[in-house]
Amino acid sequence: MSLDPVQIVEVSPRDGLQNEKGWVETVDKLALIGRLVAMGATRIEVASFVNPRRVPQMADAEAVVAGLPDAPGVRYIGLCLNERGVDRAIASRDGAGRGLDEAGCVLVATDGFGIVNQGQTVADGIVANTAMLAKARAAGLFAQVTISAAFGCPYDGHVPAERVVELAARMADAGAQEIALADTIGVGVPSQVGDLVGAVIDKIGEIPIRLHLHDTRGLAPANAWAGYQAGCRVFDSALGGLGGCPFAPGAAGNVGTEELVYLFGRSGVVTGLDIDAAVTANHWFAGIMGRALPSRVGKAGDFTVKGATVQEYSV
Repeated sequence: MSLDPVQIVEVSPRDGLQNEKGWVETVDKLALIGRLVAMGATRIEVASFVNPRRVPQMADAEAVVAGLPDAPGVRYIGLCLNERGVDRAIASRDGAGRGLDEAGCVLVATDGFGIVNQGQTVADGIVANTAMLAKARAAGLFAQVTISAAFGCPYDGHVPAERVVELAARMADAGAQEIALADTIGVGVPSQVGDLVGAVIDKIGEIPIRLHLHDTRGLAPANAWAGYQAGCRVFDSALGGLGGCPFAPGAAGNVGTEELVYLFGRSGVVTGLDIDAAVTANHWFAGIMGRALPSRVGKAGDFTVKGATVQEYSV
């Protein structure tokens, strides 16, 4: 039986770094992006266009975009929390259209987190994202949106699945070309993830679904597999399992890219990413950060026997 391949969206330059207290130099962010391209990443979230007083690590967003490597076949994403962010993403492109390829918008599924994160209620967010998606598409950017706190909120607690399905439908109607469901604080479990992914796919049809999973409670790889079984074929991850959200108390890092490449590769699902290159990049970036990165596969490496790598299962 042949299994559908997956696409992994690498978010370490943005979501992986946004919560870091120590400044990461622009040159190191660009070197990281170069490593991600070399290991096979074809979509990379490189920066967010936010107020640098609130997220100091993203103060060099325009400089990062200006220095992006020319990599045919690779799409670069800028995160936008408001219309001003979309304007900055559009302005960061040069006259030949080089620079960013996608605008990643964000709609929070709860009033509590939405007000803290973006200063807007859910109703405000629907209006704002409708305008943002239209503006991004008009400028030639691929316009996608993430529904944040889709599996639980640090302020409002439980989030009804019906609300998330309805928000996905509203964003589909607004012109979103892809919709991500984010477990922002890492509270989801496989049954919940599978059920919600299936319900959203049933509701919005052909629009691609993406999963953005944090590994706060160690369930992100299992949740990714549940999402795959329910029909999701695009997943966010961060090299080394870096990440967190400055406005979501208790949020830990993203699911590690190495974790997903190992999970899917050993399950017979093609990712297009090289696990050995990912582990090497992990160790290199650990030197930049001055500490070991959280990813377990980053520490253990691929499965080998007597020095020979055990090949992926054939299914």
